[in-house]
Amino acid sequence: MPRRLIALIASTVLATGAHAQPSQGELDRFAATLDVGYQVLDNRPGPAACAPALGCHLAELTLAAPQTPAAGWSLYFSSVTPILRADSDAFALSHVNGDLYRLTPTPAFAGFAAGRPVRIPLKLEGHQLSELYPMPNYYVAADGLAARTIASTRPMIDPETGLETLPFVAPFTDEARLAGGSTADATVWATAPRVYAANAAAGASLQPIPRAAVLPTPLRTRLDPRGGELDLTRGVKVSISGLPRAALAAALASLAKAGVGETAGGVPLRIRLAPGDKLAAGGYQLTIKAGGVAIVASDPEGAANGLASLTQLVGAPRTAPLLTIDDAPRFDFRGLHIDVARNFHSKAEILAILDQMAAYKLNRLHLHLADDEGWRVEIAGLPELTTIGARRCHDPAERTCLLPQLGSGPDPSTPVNGFYSRADYVEIVRAAQARHIQVIPSFDMPGHSRAAIKAMEARAARLRAEGAPEAEAGRYLLSEAANASVYSSIQHYSDNTINVCLDSAYAFLGKVVDEMAALHAAAGQPLTRYHIGADETPGAWSASPACAAYEARTGVRPAELGGHFIEKVSALLAARGVVVAGWSDGMSHAEPDRMPAKVHSNNWGALAGEGPASAHLQANQGWEVVISTPEVLYFDSPQAADPKERGYDWPSRATDTRKVFDFMPENLPAHAELWPDLSGKPQASKDDHPLEPGVRFSGLQGQLWSETIRSDTQVDYMLYPRMLALAERAWHGASWETPYTPGKAYDPTTGAFTAEMRVRRDADWRAFANLLGGRELARLDAAGVAYRIPTVGAVVENGRLRANVEFPGLPIEYRVDGGAWRPYAPDAPVVGKVEVRARSADGKRAGRAVFIP
Repeated sequence: MPRRLIALIASTVLATGAHAQPSQGELDRFAATLDVGYQVLDNRPGPAACAPALGCHLAELTLAAPQTPAAGWSLYFSSVTPILRADSDAFALSHVNGDLYRLTPTPAFAGFAAGRPVRIPLKLEGHQLSELYPMPNYYVAADGLAARTIASTRPMIDPETGLETLPFVAPFTDEARLAGGSTADATVWATAPRVYAANAAAGASLQPIPRAAVLPTPLRTRLDPRGGELDLTRGVKVSISGLPRAALAAALASLAKAGVGETAGGVPLRIRLAPGDKLAAGGYQLTIKAGGVAIVASDPEGAANGLASLTQLVGAPRTAPLLTIDDAPRFDFRGLHIDVARNFHSKAEILAILDQMAAYKLNRLHLHLADDEGWRVEIAGLPELTTIGARRCHDPAERTCLLPQLGSGPDPSTPVNGFYSRADYVEIVRAAQARHIQVIPSFDMPGHSRAAIKAMEARAARLRAEGAPEAEAGRYLLSEAANASVYSSIQHYSDNTINVCLDSAYAFLGKVVDEMAALHAAAGQPLTRYHIGADETPGAWSASPACAAYEARTGVRPAELGGHFIEKVSALLAARGVVVAGWSDGMSHAEPDRMPAKVHSNNWGALAGEGPASAHLQANQGWEVVISTPEVLYFDSPQAADPKERGYDWPSRATDTRKVFDFMPENLPAHAELWPDLSGKPQASKDDHPLEPGVRFSGLQGQLWSETIRSDTQVDYMLYPRMLALAERAWHGASWETPYTPGKAYDPTTGAFTAEMRVRRDADWRAFANLLGGRELARLDAAGVAYRIPTVGAVVENGRLRANVEFPGLPIEYRVDGGAWRPYAPDAPVVGKVEVRARSADGKRAGRAVFIP
């Protein structure tokens, strides 16, 4: 029989034989004892091995068990990189949907034999550059039985660091074969010596933190020339003029947590609004004198921002320096995107993020609430959206839940499943409003909509079974049973795109928008902006009878339906007083003259691709463009080119805090002079569509997508401290940034970024890194934030250990030959195998240890 047994259909060859289907007990024992191993063999096998695919990587799956259950079982697992071929006579592989695959024993499978694991060579698209890229929670299932997660594939938590590991994935040791995604990829691993060299080049050394330091950097700070500190040990007595006290309750609570609460005999703290003083929106003036503190702002957000700066200035003895700060934001829109759709994240985590956003003056929370893998907010009257759309489990018919994806496994009670009740969502929005943060709900459509599609199919089936009229059963359907279109989305779904030719699709959208508006009203923050994603899947409507009829009525062809849908939805939202928002590529399909006057576009085009041009074109047509560049602002990318770092690497092999800090958001083409491309090679840019005079981008947004992020702790690890650098660039325009010159092209030889600019940038970075290591990370510790502790750079030279860390001031430890950890002292004598690691600023958490080769 042929060895190439990958099937691109949902069914596979079923095992036959004399044995009956296993019992539940047998299946349970099998899941508990089956030993699964996964090893990436080669990310650079070359064109001959990959043909006819343009690129591929090679891996091996191994299965071993002490006994074989009866026939009738299958093994399910997730692979986000599509499997092109599986070489096995014993098992047939089939693609179910999305990233879910099924292995089924064939008649040639003779059972497991002791000491003889079954090996299944795999050829897959793309590459896997990390030990954390494969998905966990493989499971076994049989008809009529409860599916069980295979114990050997469950994630484990390292007791030393609290970080997740995947023990069934073989460690990466062969840099030549595994570090890059192709033979042309120049990526190398961030080993201890390489990190040491990079830190040394950046000037990583301990330096004093200026007493007046505030993050993000204020526009102007003037210390009292006589020096001095204001004693705040007796608290503050607050007087507020021009705004309700409730508008500052959260900011005052943060000040109290810093040790400066309100008391009757406290130092005077006067806060007033002065709209006529020409202070910028969100800006403020903070004055600290011997007699008290004054904050003047043009709006409540500015007053809260002034309090945030005051809170940072409170020192350990509860004093603050005498000074005046005049401050205003660079961008009005300073955003953070959190994806809770792919994998759910708790209300508590979102509330904690809001606290940190307010502390660092970010003011827009883009909350991604629905995608293919989940719908995460309760909508009145549409219970299936959460009873089915918020749960993933093993139900092939998807009558009770969605299919497992992203390594979620068959258990619907795991934390990656879940949703916000209406009360939860109101609480989130109310907390955001108290912190002057606008919540922008996001429900991706027409593509990336599988959770909603399946939920509405289940609703229709329920109502039909109850005898409801078809008009009611189909009122909110998003799919058409007669649609014979064959397509595959970028995440490999064949059924994830709303049929935009159905009236019921717009009825559904109107229902959801109205319910979300009601929730926002209940929270005291009107719904004024709604993100539709605007992704689509080519071919999704090519064989739809409804779309054929729609074309006959309107003349709109299938290829034009994506832009047409965006235009219709934008009008629907505008009629409700809501601004439409979407991702730049999808929004570009709409005709600008058919769109409302106000449109929000998140530009996620690549710096080395269409990013600058699309950002400029959309800004020039009057749209509000929010820069969301993947290479630097996708915080689900790895923080280092290290096989033990998690994250999708398609935008960037490594996005550390320094890279975010170095970003120049108002001159996108200029980065070609300073940054290599994805493969580490020099690149060039051009500016064929320059910004028109006076046109600016509206803001900056960091993105945390959650395909690879399965817990709240992992959210913290990926988000912090990069979010602090995002806040710095969104609020403060640095003097060293290359000024935008319309039409200018850049490459590594251009020389626009001068030596003097480089000196200023590097000095700013050293100050920023020391501020994090010496103060801000300790604040995060106190708030319970599990930020990423950077790996230590280290070398051994002449028997002496030399080590450094990205954020000077963090404690460094080392050990020799697996012995006890010791505090690092410069030039410590060492003999043997040396490991180094850093600890959190408060010393309570250990970072990941690395060996010095």
